[in-house]
Amino acid sequence: MGSDQDQIRALVIGGGGFLGRYIVKRLLAKGDFVRVLSRRSYPDLGVMESVHGDIRDPEVVMDSCRDIDVVFHMAAKIGHWGKWRDFYDTNVKGTENVIKACDFHGVGRLIYTSSASVIFDHSDLSSVDESYPYPSKYDSHYAATKAKAEQLVIVANEGDHLRTVALRPHLIWGPGDTHLIPGIVDSARKGRLAMIGNKRNMVDFTYVENVADAHLLACDQLLKSPDVAGQVYFITQDEPIHLWEFVNDLLEGFDLPPVNRRVSTKMAYALAGISEVIYRKLSLKGEPRLTRFLAGQLACSHHFDISKAKRDLGYFPKVSMKEGMKRLLDYVQKNPT
Repeated sequence: MGSDQDQIRALVIGGGGFLGRYIVKRLLAKGDFVRVLSRRSYPDLGVMESVHGDIRDPEVVMDSCRDIDVVFHMAAKIGHWGKWRDFYDTNVKGTENVIKACDFHGVGRLIYTSSASVIFDHSDLSSVDESYPYPSKYDSHYAATKAKAEQLVIVANEGDHLRTVALRPHLIWGPGDTHLIPGIVDSARKGRLAMIGNKRNMVDFTYVENVADAHLLACDQLLKSPDVAGQVYFITQDEPIHLWEFVNDLLEGFDLPPVNRRVSTKMAYALAGISEVIYRKLSLKGEPRLTRFLAGQLACSHHFDISKAKRDLGYFPKVSMKEGMKRLLDYVQKNPT
């Protein structure tokens, strides 16, 4: 491994995705060599090399890691519903393939994009830190498999041979988002949004450029500080906000009416449970409008203490919630759908 001032050879797994694009852009701006592993072609990325394939394929992953200094692994199957095997094969087995390839090719650093949802246990999580335990039981295949993958990455840390770190961003949003923001707006347009619970739950969101910054900081610190290796870090705005305040500000920017309808937490969980049973018994396609995991996310507080990331990584969010909203709405105005 060279110094962090030298050009690095980086592999970005999932580089064509929402967050991946921002990380690729930053690496290219630094003059680093960038190879992307993705399932589709993204000629607009402007990377030096592009490998098409799936992380479930060990041979593709092995070939992608050849002559690489650092791997940014953010590919995952996301969603609130689906088959366990589909989530497990991508999020767990795929991560195992990445770790094996890093070991085989002597890759020095592995930065894994985990999720704050790995500790969600349907209780109010207010300013909790990384010492908070994993729940004993999950009702989300996504959260369960991301937790397993995160643990694999941490265990794979081998000091000077392979230094690993797992970042836990929460509710990533911003220009180019294809999941969180479009999902909220689409549900609002269809009249499907309702406040769940007491409307007072506080939540952390994380603007995408801040998350990208955290990944590059982690890359540098893995080289400088052995203490960072084998650690997990929450990455947020450090600016908790009332969930429904954020949603209504967003809807106002899209010229949509605010959410006023309210459903009790007990009723939301009951409806979600019934929906899950129906979808499971009838093998319906798509996903339920509401799952127990989603109901909990909408009803509970979940915001996190990022003191550890500030101390170890030097991470401080540069883009505020207010500025992020302005940038998002400017982007939408220039790129109408």
